[in-house]
Amino acid sequence: MKTVKLGKTGLNVSRVGIGGIPIQRPPIDEAIKVIQRAIDLGVNFIDTSLGYGDSEIRIGKAIADKREGIIVATKGGWRDKKSAQECIERSLERLKTDYIDIWQFHGVNTLEGYQGVLSPNGAMEAAQEALEAGRIHHIGISSHSPDVAKKAVASGHFETVQFPFNFVAREFAEELVPLTQKYGTGFIAMKPFAGGMLRRADLAIKYLLQFENVIPIPGVEKIAEIEEIIDIVNNRSWVLTLQEQEKIEEIRAQVGTRFCRRCRYCMPCAQEVEIQSLMTLPVLWELWPSDLYLSEDSIGGYMKHVVESAENCIQCGECEEKCPYDLPIREMITEHIKSYQKMVSEHNTH
Repeated sequence: MKTVKLGKTGLNVSRVGIGGIPIQRPPIDEAIKVIQRAIDLGVNFIDTSLGYGDSEIRIGKAIADKREGIIVATKGGWRDKKSAQECIERSLERLKTDYIDIWQFHGVNTLEGYQGVLSPNGAMEAAQEALEAGRIHHIGISSHSPDVAKKAVASGHFETVQFPFNFVAREFAEELVPLTQKYGTGFIAMKPFAGGMLRRADLAIKYLLQFENVIPIPGVEKIAEIEEIIDIVNNRSWVLTLQEQEKIEEIRAQVGTRFCRRCRYCMPCAQEVEIQSLMTLPVLWELWPSDLYLSEDSIGGYMKHVVESAENCIQCGECEEKCPYDLPIREMITEHIKSYQKMVSEHNTH
């Protein structure tokens, strides 16, 4: 497979990588086969997180005999130095490796969180010490906030930025692409299928291949999925035909007006409603294993908290006034809660 340098990291990464959330869904033996099949087909870049259930453990098992040829990126969501140190060591243990190629600050979605990372005794101090010790080789950041992403790229503190990018949620990302080129920052494109909203792999992958410095990391859980993606990359023209461009615009028209880009401009809510998470409840259901999503602790506990927070809504509509995409947020939240309740009911009856 064709490789490309990931910004100023100097790492030669495969033209597409794989993301580590859906790999939790199949049985662990099958998950290992999926990862190893991706590697056999030329994928050398794998992204995960300490926060993705047992994803790191599965990846660690899959690459045990292939570590030197694989570029592993993982993440941690803690903002203080001590917690970040523990996070890095925990990831190293779970991945069964002596070093992490790219360690990223996970989900830095507010400017306050960004400042926390860089503050005295903040997580950046832990990352820098791990970098000097050779425990990690490069430092990156992931975010859903365009303001944070742009600030991070221009700061020079991070060698990579991970940001949502697909042909539906493309407005902020396309603005970010030239900025990463200017500063030599590697652009890792999360959500290339919009969290499961997009079903046409050919359109989703070919669209992102138009951007030479962007590395898509589609989440996969089946061998057939990675085989299709690699076939698109290796054996098909990357040029979008007129018909494909028209189809992309058709799909955008269908889902674009009812799709949360996770920009968080609706937040914070004065009533402490978890708006952004409520807006993505169905997408998260598609990505996470159902047992984990509906558990009483960890991810499931948070999901329950998110749904319960909707009871605080006073229907003021301020979130809709702040949304740059004019989404009917209150209506969508009501729909998503009904879907969640249906999921819980069906899960409990099985």
